[in-house]
Amino acid sequence: MPQSKSKHFSLKTIKTSIGLRHLYIILFTFSILQLSCSPRPNIQGKGEEFMQGIWNEDSVAFSNKLSNYTQHHFKITCDSIYIDLVTRSKLNLYEDSCYNNGIWKEYAKGVYAVKGDTLFVGATFTHANYKQKISGCYRIGRYDKNFLIKKKSADTLVLESLSDQREIKLSLKEKVTCVQKEL
Repeated sequence: MPQSKSKHFSLKTIKTSIGLRHLYIILFTFSILQLSCSPRPNIQGKGEEFMQGIWNEDSVAFSNKLSNYTQHHFKITCDSIYIDLVTRSKLNLYEDSCYNNGIWKEYAKGVYAVKGDTLFVGATFTHANYKQKISGCYRIGRYDKNFLIKKKSADTLVLESLSDQREIKLSLKEKVTCVQKEL
């Protein structure tokens, strides 16, 4: 009889130790998940230091020979980008009420990221006050563009659109300091 008690006792000990091992594994897994799934801070990203500022494209190369072209104006603060596009066209691609004698403005607001030598812009077309545009003349919806950063200096930024290979020469008009805001 004493032998059966020792067998029973050792089986009970083994079952308890296996149960504790599973409990430790489960607790460890939950603690890892808690750390890895913690929410990101509810604050705007810092963006790239060299991009911060108001940038203008003063002129477009060979604009007098192009049937249409767009001049760019970027305001970049932290990881946000505000884009003003002024398009001049000799061709009427829109209904007459939108054509405006071949000159029109479009606006977009979004975020950007720089990876290596590429600028990625993810934005939405807006009205002049940067509130979302859902109808009207010209483009609506997403403005997603990628640019090759060909040159960057303290006051010059040369980009090449990866969709149409047009070069955009921007000059810094005003430096902006990133002050992160809550989202």
